Amino acid sequence: MNTMLRKSVLGIAGLAFTGGVFAGPIAAHADARPVEGKPVAVAVQGAQSKIDLNDEQLANAKAIIAATKKAGLPERAAVISIATSLQESKLENLGHLGDANDHDSLGLFQQRPSSGWGTPEQITNPEYSTLAFLKGLKQVDGWQDMPLTEAAQTVQVSAYPDAYAQWEQQAADIVAHNWNS
Repeated sequence: MNTMLRKSVLGIAGLAFTGGVFAGPIAAHADARPVEGKPVAVAVQGAQSKIDLNDEQLANAKAIIAATKKAGLPERAAVISIATSLQESKLENLGHLGDANDHDSLGLFQQRPSSGWGTPEQITNPEYSTLAFLKGLKQVDGWQDMPLTEAAQTVQVSAYPDAYAQWEQQAADIVAHNWNS
């Protein structure tokens, strides 16, 4: 392919990509239906994942919401916390997983005793682990207005920094449905 044709094709592809990046998120949710409860403003990034929650997972989500309220933080903090926990543990309060474990990570947020998050007993306590996560979140300047995945990653320092974004819609739905319960 000659240089002029290649530049033209690449230029058109670049414009199409840019248009998709800016218009895609808006168009993707143009006919989204509100969920029960007070809606939480969500500008999700990328494709979304969703899992069915069992009673234990739902109880853990409610514990995260209760801890967020106890900390005096808004619904957005609960959305970030729940999305983080969905990514880290699927809202399961994980104990030591043996060889399948990521270092010494435990609990809903896969926090590590060796990194100063607390003792194993503390980290596997949903209220304690949520308050520890929220303490870290409050130290992130502008967390309220940044993309969820950026806020979560700044606290968690994950090897997969963009993975949190996929849980934003489900987390927002959970918070909207349970915030006033």
